[in-house]
Amino acid sequence: SRNRGTDAEHLVAQHMAAKGWKIQPVRAGQAGRHGLAIRRGAQRYAVEIKSLAEGRADRVIPLLSQAILQARSHAAQGGNTQPLAVVYVDHAAPSLLAHVQTFAKQYVPDFAVGVISGNGLSYFQGMGLDEHQATPRARARARRGTSAPVQAGNLFSDLNQWMLKILLAPDLPLGLLNAPRDRYHSGADLAAAAQVSTMSASRFLQQLRKDGFLDTSSEHLALVRREELFRRWRAAAMRRPLEMPMRFLIRAAVPAQIRELLNAHPGEACLGLFAAADALQLGHVSGVPPHVYVPRLPRPGRAKGGWDMLMAAPDGPPDLIVRQALSPQSMFRGAVHRDGLVLADVIQVWLDVSDHPSRGAEQADHIYQKILLPLVGDGH
Repeated sequence: SRNRGTDAEHLVAQHMAAKGWKIQPVRAGQAGRHGLAIRRGAQRYAVEIKSLAEGRADRVIPLLSQAILQARSHAAQGGNTQPLAVVYVDHAAPSLLAHVQTFAKQYVPDFAVGVISGNGLSYFQGMGLDEHQATPRARARARRGTSAPVQAGNLFSDLNQWMLKILLAPDLPLGLLNAPRDRYHSGADLAAAAQVSTMSASRFLQQLRKDGFLDTSSEHLALVRREELFRRWRAAAMRRPLEMPMRFLIRAAVPAQIRELLNAHPGEACLGLFAAADALQLGHVSGVPPHVYVPRLPRPGRAKGGWDMLMAAPDGPPDLIVRQALSPQSMFRGAVHRDGLVLADVIQVWLDVSDHPSRGAEQADHIYQKILLPLVGDGH
C-alpha cells in the first residue's frame, strides 16, 4: 500500500524503542525517504528501512542490498554514526532468516543489518544488536505457522492518531481540538464519530487493548497508562517532514497574507508549530518563522489557487515555512478555527514542536505541563 513504508518505519521505531534505543529526528540529508536515527549510550545508527509484504529471500536480499548502500551513504553524513540496513516483512519464516544470515556473514560481515517481521521473527547482525534476535518462543510459533505479532499494527498511523484525539477530546479544555466530545461504548460508535470504517476502528481498539492502553473495566472506551501512551506517540512522531521556506511576492503585512492564504484553502492548510501555540495562547518561544501545513508542498512555478502569491526563499529569512503534513487526516480533521485562523490542534502542536531545534523541547514541555499532564491523571 501507499503507506507501507511509513508504517514499516513506525514499527521499526517501536521495536527499537522497546529495546532501549532513543529515536531521534532524521535531519535533511541523513536518511532516505524511510529511515531513523537511533542512539543508545555511545552507539549511534543511521537506519535505512525497506518493507515487503512477502518474506521471500529472492526479494528480501536484493532490497536489503539496496538498503545497505543507502545506509552507508547516510551514515557518512552523520559524523560518528554507523549504518544499519533493516527490511520489514509482514511474515517471515526461519528459512528467510537463515538466508539473510548467510548473505550478511559472507558479503557484509562487518555491516549492521536486520530483518523484522510482523509474526515475531527477527534477525540482527551488528554491534549492540544481539538482543534483537527473535526468542525461541517466537521461532516456535513461526514453525507452527501461528501468527502472534510482537508489533502487529501501527498504533500511530494517520487515522489511528485521529481516533486517539477523539478519545482524548472530552478531557481537553474547549477550543484546543476540533473533535466530538462524546463517550463511546463500541468500535461502531467510535467509527461513526471519527468517520472511519468499522474495521479500522476495530483494529485500532484491538491494538490499544494489546498494548494495555484501553481500560477493560470501563463502561465506555477509556484510555489508561496515558503517560506511556504520550511517550510512545511522541517517539513515533519524531520524523522531519518535507518543508520549503517561502516569501510572499507582495511586501505587505505577513500575518494578513497568511490569513488570506489559509482562508483560500479550507481543510487543506493550517498554521502549525510555534505560531499555532501562540494563537492557542500557549506560546513559549518567539522568533521562529510561522509554519503552514499542507497535504503536499506546492510546486515552484506551477502553484495555483493562492500559492502563486509565494516564491521560494532559499536564502535569507523567509516569511513562512510551508510543511508537508505527515498525517494529513489527523492534522486537518483536528484543526481548530480561532479568530479567523485555522490552527493545528494542541496535541498536534505538542507532537510537532517536540524535536524542533529552535527550543522545541521547551515549548513541548510547556504544553505538556499545562494541558496534557492533567490528562495523565484522568487515565489513572
